[in-house]
Amino acid sequence: MVGIVLFGLIGYAALPVSDLPTVDYPTINVNASLPGANPETMAASVATPLERAFSGIAGIDSLNSSNSQGSTSITLQFNLSRNIDAAAQDVQTAISSALPQLPPGMPNPPSLRKSNPSDSPILFFALNSDVLSLPQIDEYAETLIAQRISMVEGVSQVQVYGAMKYAVRAQMDPNALADRGIGVDDVDTAIRNANPNTPTGTLYGKFSNMTVQTNVQLDNAAQFKTLIVAYRNGAPVRLEEVANVLDSVENNRVASWFNGRRSVTMAVQRQPGTNTVAVVDAIKALIPQFKQQLPASVNLDILNDRSISIRQSVDDVQFSLLLAMGLVVMVIFLFLRNVRATIIPTLALPTSIIGTFAVMYLLKFSLDNLSLMALTLSVGFVVDDAVVMLENIVRRIEGGDTVMEAALNGSREIGFTIVSMTVSLVAVFIPVLFMGGILGRLFREFAITISVAILVSGIVSLTLTPMLASKLLKAKDIRASALHEGTGKPVRRRGWWGFTEGIYNRVLQFYEWTLRGVLQHPLFTITISLILAVFTFYLFTVVPKGFIPSGDTGLLLGSTEAAQGISLDDMIKHSNVVTEIIKKDPNVQSYASTVGAGGRNSGGNSGTIFIGLKPLKERVSADDVIEELRPKLSREPGLRVILQNPPSLNIGGGFGRSTYQVTMQASSNAELIDNAPILERKMRELPLLQDVNSNLQVNTPQINVAIDRKQAAAHSVTIAQIQTALGDAFGSRQVSTIFMPTNEYQVILEAKPEFQSDPTAMGRLYIHSTNGRLVPLSAVASFSTNVGPAQVNHYGEMPATTISFNLKPGVSLSQATAEIQNTAKQSLPATITTTFQGSAQVFQSSLQNLTLLLLVAVLVIYLVLGILYESFIHPLTILSGLPSAGLGALLTLMIFHRELDIYAFVGLIMLIGIVKKNAIMMIDFA
Repeated sequence: MVGIVLFGLIGYAALPVSDLPTVDYPTINVNASLPGANPETMAASVATPLERAFSGIAGIDSLNSSNSQGSTSITLQFNLSRNIDAAAQDVQTAISSALPQLPPGMPNPPSLRKSNPSDSPILFFALNSDVLSLPQIDEYAETLIAQRISMVEGVSQVQVYGAMKYAVRAQMDPNALADRGIGVDDVDTAIRNANPNTPTGTLYGKFSNMTVQTNVQLDNAAQFKTLIVAYRNGAPVRLEEVANVLDSVENNRVASWFNGRRSVTMAVQRQPGTNTVAVVDAIKALIPQFKQQLPASVNLDILNDRSISIRQSVDDVQFSLLLAMGLVVMVIFLFLRNVRATIIPTLALPTSIIGTFAVMYLLKFSLDNLSLMALTLSVGFVVDDAVVMLENIVRRIEGGDTVMEAALNGSREIGFTIVSMTVSLVAVFIPVLFMGGILGRLFREFAITISVAILVSGIVSLTLTPMLASKLLKAKDIRASALHEGTGKPVRRRGWWGFTEGIYNRVLQFYEWTLRGVLQHPLFTITISLILAVFTFYLFTVVPKGFIPSGDTGLLLGSTEAAQGISLDDMIKHSNVVTEIIKKDPNVQSYASTVGAGGRNSGGNSGTIFIGLKPLKERVSADDVIEELRPKLSREPGLRVILQNPPSLNIGGGFGRSTYQVTMQASSNAELIDNAPILERKMRELPLLQDVNSNLQVNTPQINVAIDRKQAAAHSVTIAQIQTALGDAFGSRQVSTIFMPTNEYQVILEAKPEFQSDPTAMGRLYIHSTNGRLVPLSAVASFSTNVGPAQVNHYGEMPATTISFNLKPGVSLSQATAEIQNTAKQSLPATITTTFQGSAQVFQSSLQNLTLLLLVAVLVIYLVLGILYESFIHPLTILSGLPSAGLGALLTLMIFHRELDIYAFVGLIMLIGIVKKNAIMMIDFA
């Protein structure tokens, strides 16, 4: 037993700390870019070929894509049995096979990244300065800090929000080009040819070799300004004469703030199976080094530290475990009223719990809420075995056995009962071990932990408890506490003993009276039991059901959305008003915000807000903070703000503005455009829901360029030339790369900002014809305004749109999903299908599985008890108390307005074990 405790303590010290068990949800994100391409072009020419290639990969659970301006993001979720590394190889092979079908203008081939959507970032940093420029800050963030953090053991990746990576921008003036007779393609060609990066060879001498170096690299805007684009009348035309050449950033359509100051934000994600707290501590240990390497004017702040809430949560559960152990010991003493006797189960209890830590370490489990909850719940079971053994030994001593005889005979008598209780109790959790899906992965650790604790308890009760009883118990004291030595009659004591003995006797007398009444009216008793069973089943069907209750990590996520086509400047103004409201909330400690296309934001009319809350003891709960902020934020005209408390376990590959999502699929985009607003409007009218929003955006202002192919042919201009010219002017095209020792930077070609907002500027662009003449674009094309989609989405290779929603306080997920399904059935044609995504989808699939799990648990117990007792009747007798126990549990949930969520299901399974254990002891002693 000393060995069990020793190995258990060693295992406890080595166990990683996390909030929930590691759930590897194999997910791969594929990203591709084609600067200047609209969402429809990205969907048709990039997403569709890739999706066709991916569809042949085995083990895909879901395949969805999101296409916005110049960008495609495809998410592949595999079933839990698929190895993520093997899946990544298959995806890379599929990408390679699809390359010939992809557009030739893509700056880079599609890239893939392995991810785990169930893991939220564990640490948020913000970097800002009042002195340095944003590109300089970004250089420190991405080159110094992000790369160094990525090298920390346990770190998966570092995401940068509001990245301001340095780039050179050449902003062309169409009028200046036209005046000099220079085409857009001339500027493109001049920049590409002036900044090559090709090997120049080696000279091999008789005695030494020398590499050939050239000074062709241009590395800043000043050097590009003097670049000669063309010659006119024998004089050179330099780039600065026809364009503004600026030191700028790659993406100037995004902006980020931290506590109201422009900044760069970084989010750190951990690798699966690593110790969250240890990884965060290792990263935070680097902060002093970073501050030494950073200029004094640069501020490095922590927005949110996930390890803080994990520590608090685990500490709370550990305290609950210790409190439960203390209360159990106190209750044991109240009944035994003997210090020596109380010591025996008191020693058996920690031995069983500590011994479980050794097995947890060998199985690579973690100290998390579920494993610690398993240990906390096991305390009652663990101590029962020791108490039952001890009581039987004491009974034998009171009957006249010596202490040693009582220990041997008592353990022999009660051994089968303890084995029966232990084996049948473990059998309760066997169905959980074979439960599939993400819930099976989540509760596997819980089931194994509590089963191991019960098995160790059984071993301890059969070995350690009799041994301790033989050494600690005194026959004289035990007999004296029950009978007077001289007369052999019960001792009448005063004080504490007499007070408690009187209470116990009255309870026993009441129990005897009720038991006689039940035994005298068996038909009435059986009838009542059947009625209770039917009523319990009815309550089970009507009680509100939920999934995973909301937690409190100290971080809130906010999404902002404005009118489609809004300018970046107007979006910034709206965002600043919102962050000022958030700043004034007394529960908020810090905040970061981003606006514009990039990161989590799907388009230029959207933004993201990260809100770091004060320590829990200084504020209200995260859900209450949202309820306080929601009416204040809704007052900003022209901007919609949706806040959500991110779940402890994020299920699903996509990011919704609200917690739950339902996806609509149709055979065409036109059918979606007609019907999605109908369902969204109907869902807004449902009193159960709030924050209903859709990712369908089809009113983004567009300019349609109608190319006259006859005129183009007459002017000897190809369609590809026209497309290239438009991309050069309005697509922020990357036409060259600057290679530096520690990084590489892009040279971006575009029109001046004032021309990018002027539709008439398109007609003034000039293109070289095949015979050398300059042809204005207006000669071969006409222009008109229209509206189109800001984002095109696919789900399972079909056009799709997703509607996100949150639940109003007091509404269960089962009620909401039922109402949404009914609304969709009444509002949508049969050609459109709806499916829940993420947590809502897993909830629907798991609800039936969990119900089946309870039934299977009862069946397994019946079979195990039938084998142990070699009877078909005894198991039914033992299980007869389940309906009344279930009735009490379900009534309690309804009285306190609680949902039957996955934790309540665990409680019901535990209840089966408790009822069964009590019945076994009653039958064996009876």
